[in-house]
Amino acid sequence: MTRPSQLLHPPRPAVTPLPAATVLLLRDGTQGLEVLMTRRSTKASFAPGAYVFPGGGIDALDAQSHGACARRATQGDEQLTQAIAAIRESFEELGVLLARHPDGRWAGNDDIAALDRHAPFAAQCQARGLQLAADGVFTLARWITDRDLPKRFDVPFLVARMPEGQTPVADEAEQFEPQWVRPQEALDRHAAGGFFMIFPTIRTLERLAKFARVDEVLAACASEAPLWTSCPRAGLLAGKEARYMEDEMPFGELALVCPDGQIAHALDWQSERPVQLLKNLQRLTAPNPGVMTGPGTNSYLVGDPATGYIAIDPGPADAEHLERLWRAAGGDIRWIVCTHSHPDHSPGAAPLQQLCTRAGRAAPPILGLPSAPTARADSAFTPDRALLNDELLTLTGKGLEGEITHTLQVVHTPGHAANHVCLLLQEDGLLFSGDHILNGSTTIINPPDGNMADYIDALDRLDQLCDQHGVDFILPAHGHVLGAARDAIAQLKAHRLAREAKVLAAMQALPEGTVEQWVEQAYADVPPRMWPLAQRSLIAHVERIRAQQPGNN
Repeated sequence: MTRPSQLLHPPRPAVTPLPAATVLLLRDGTQGLEVLMTRRSTKASFAPGAYVFPGGGIDALDAQSHGACARRATQGDEQLTQAIAAIRESFEELGVLLARHPDGRWAGNDDIAALDRHAPFAAQCQARGLQLAADGVFTLARWITDRDLPKRFDVPFLVARMPEGQTPVADEAEQFEPQWVRPQEALDRHAAGGFFMIFPTIRTLERLAKFARVDEVLAACASEAPLWTSCPRAGLLAGKEARYMEDEMPFGELALVCPDGQIAHALDWQSERPVQLLKNLQRLTAPNPGVMTGPGTNSYLVGDPATGYIAIDPGPADAEHLERLWRAAGGDIRWIVCTHSHPDHSPGAAPLQQLCTRAGRAAPPILGLPSAPTARADSAFTPDRALLNDELLTLTGKGLEGEITHTLQVVHTPGHAANHVCLLLQEDGLLFSGDHILNGSTTIINPPDGNMADYIDALDRLDQLCDQHGVDFILPAHGHVLGAARDAIAQLKAHRLAREAKVLAAMQALPEGTVEQWVEQAYADVPPRMWPLAQRSLIAHVERIRAQQPGNN
């Protein structure tokens, strides 16, 4: 866990979310799935003027009304209370009544007209012999309002089929203009500026747009578990607020820099200045963006003015980038560490070392592992000293709060390159992953210097270290910080093994096939322009598959 003393923003307690429920009323339209949406009052305290699904807070009577419901055997008490709240809100706001008569008939217009939207709801239904159709309400997702907002809710997004023969009529107080829209239609109208929606609504519709019929949605929700749960985070992009879910690339970085939800971190990629991630951690991105490097190679500085700095991956020999790196460290770089010898990582080491001799300072040693004989010619690299596996690089000094230490543990992780290492900042639970783990893409494993068996074995070792040291964040050489470190490693390993299964299937289907033919089958989900790169990793998978066959051990 990151030391509180290293956080950029003072801790602040988030507002406790209030329980609420919302329901997506669905029907099959002539052009596909449609959902009922309404516009919130412009005077509402939350999301004024936004188009939303009906819903609201859960009140005490909802939890006391279980006896008025039809329920599924697998539906827990909390889910039942949420369903009742959603049914009540859809009636109060839109006059839609999810209730049935004893003979199974849906409530009709006469039932709706007889009920008072402002009186206790469940009791009125029972008085007319109506049973709330909670058994037809399913959980689609769970949204928890962002940490930065002054008013927060913990909301299941429920789904239900619209009762036949009913017409929504807005209460003209909280909700206005009920209308049926296809999910993609709503998204297109929002993008055009005429149908304002808030972030959870947008992301929910994006996922809902993948379904063609109501039955498909209800079948997907049959397990009772939410299809996703999210408490988004916000940063600044081009100077404006931008929100992200847990599976989106900037989320982990926002969790590291602004753990309590402060909207203060700029996510724009640039090479002109260092990005402060923690008090003891800066990132400078080299101006070498591309297919293989993403936004560019991330160089990191670990340390502070009291301890000096360790520079990780100085990147290409770009004079301006190295000057910025040197200046960001105040000229006090104690070690230069290269995670591996590829040309976007190590060539800057020697010129950065020369820069550090300005003002009479001693040249910091260049550390890493020498390139293996299998490395390409452009990856030739000989450090001043070879690192040892599990070696500790320690910076110490006296700061305003006393003695401070930053300790990097060296972890040999062959796979992407034979001489690849990762670095674990022990005091703050941070893993610098080089090219072994990236954000937004999978690294290329290019034999003979790359080896898929070594790569997957190294993933297992990194997972063990993350467990041992409580590592939450991974800092890759390309892309934003990754959060939920062990989950990220597990997903990456699962992806690799799933791809290997596709490679094996292609080999079995075309035993005499070429690498090009195998790539076409095993990487059918990848754009063809990427197949030449994919061939390298496919060959690495083929080597691992063949090594595992009987008689090859």
